[in-house]
Amino acid sequence: MHSLPSTEPSRRVLLTTGSSDAHTWNLVFLQLFLEEHGHSVLNLGPCVPERLLVDTARMTSPDLVVVSSVNGHGHQDGLRAARALHQDEDTRGIPMVIGGLLGISPEGAEERTAELLAAGYDAVYSDGTEPTALLRHLGRLEAVVEERAEARGACTGRAAA
Repeated sequence: MHSLPSTEPSRRVLLTTGSSDAHTWNLVFLQLFLEEHGHSVLNLGPCVPERLLVDTARMTSPDLVVVSSVNGHGHQDGLRAARALHQDEDTRGIPMVIGGLLGISPEGAEERTAELLAAGYDAVYSDGTEPTALLRHLGRLEAVVEERAEARGACTGRAAA
């Protein structure tokens, strides 16, 4: 991981895995990779219940939620996470991406991807996608982040910084 830091603005990333996924190496790799490129990462670790994800997102207001899966149940866990985040008024507008091993077999991959996108994910990265795809996604978040900051300012009666 010896690359130059990104020239893109730093983003706050909430990194998680699904409630059924006990793997950590993927989370550690992504955290180090994103931090190396100048982003701030809060890593919730393995087996994250949806309530913890929503509560943490509400408290930290991240620029992006990243769900990483290794156990092959990312599709199911990801759908539950998306529903939980979208049902909460304070977290429904937070951009989300998911990636990794989203199913236990290659059959149905297109349907899983479509279902995750319909559930609210901004991007779905299949197993084997280069992590630079996540950096590109973070680089495109500027307009979304600015809109959220303006909305927060309007809600509090102050101008966004």
